[in-house]
Amino acid sequence: MPTNHTLALTYPMIFLAVFANQLCLPVPAVLFLMTAGALVASGSLHLGGVILVGVVGSLLADYAWFVLGRWQGFRVVRALCAFSMDGHHCSVRARRFFARRGLPGLMFAKFIPGLDGLLPPLAGALNVTTILFLVFDGVGALLWSSGYCFLGYWFADRLDIVAALLSRIGGILGVMIGGILCYFVWRAFELVRIMRQLRLRVVSPTLLYQHLKAGKRIAALDLLDVEGQESAKVIPGIPGAARISPAPLRSSARISVPPDVQVILYCSSPNQITSARTALALRRKGISNVWVLQGGLKAWRELGLPVTTNLSSAADVAARFGIELPEKKSQAQGNAVA
Repeated sequence: MPTNHTLALTYPMIFLAVFANQLCLPVPAVLFLMTAGALVASGSLHLGGVILVGVVGSLLADYAWFVLGRWQGFRVVRALCAFSMDGHHCSVRARRFFARRGLPGLMFAKFIPGLDGLLPPLAGALNVTTILFLVFDGVGALLWSSGYCFLGYWFADRLDIVAALLSRIGGILGVMIGGILCYFVWRAFELVRIMRQLRLRVVSPTLLYQHLKAGKRIAALDLLDVEGQESAKVIPGIPGAARISPAPLRSSARISVPPDVQVILYCSSPNQITSARTALALRRKGISNVWVLQGGLKAWRELGLPVTTNLSSAADVAARFGIELPEKKSQAQGNAVA
């Protein structure tokens, strides 16, 4: 027999829980679906209704991410990954998964933590056909919603335990949401602080182009290999720049730069977040002659300045300027992305 706790669970509650969960909010939609499945076994809810609201809630949230990804491009994926502990790994993992599985991967991505929230905006950024996205994502939403609903149905004899957990989840949710919001605020504050520290350490595209033509000792480092395309070789960059992943630059201690060499970092984001974080990490290692290209590669290309896909390697830059870079690690990561 259903308990008083479980009788409070309604179709709108299930819809809101699933919708919020797929918007990447810390709401335990799985617990709601399992409880609903147990209520189906007791006759309090209808199986078709539970699955329907689960699918609709999931599909609406995913479509919102899809539209945002199509509108804002890969910056949406980067923004979501920026709040993870390892944004580089998060982004590369999602792109590798999508490259291997394609759209059919949407059918079971919801069962893989960390991927369910990234694939919809990634599909939008890749200009996937809307109808195909809705079909495959709808199948995934159906498998996910019905799977956990049937799981609760099969374990309906444990309904009292599930109901007790659900009745206490309100306080836990408050703590979780508060913690997540504090973390988001801290990350946003950290990014703003980084940009403020580096706002006087930028170089314009025109000035950089003039210095490169004059043959000045400038090592340009391209940080674009994790920013939106699966094959780094097809992403154009500034001639003479070396493409290297920012992760080893930030983490490796084996980096040295002669005092007469300027290091210029650039990425594809106009607000230069990736470059700024990397530059700050290098400055903490004692490398002070680090600059960020103002406006990134986008500003460079808007001025009609030359680009090429035939970029230098880390070894070429090291030999040319006498600097030491984490070459093996960066190349391995670049090859893994490619």
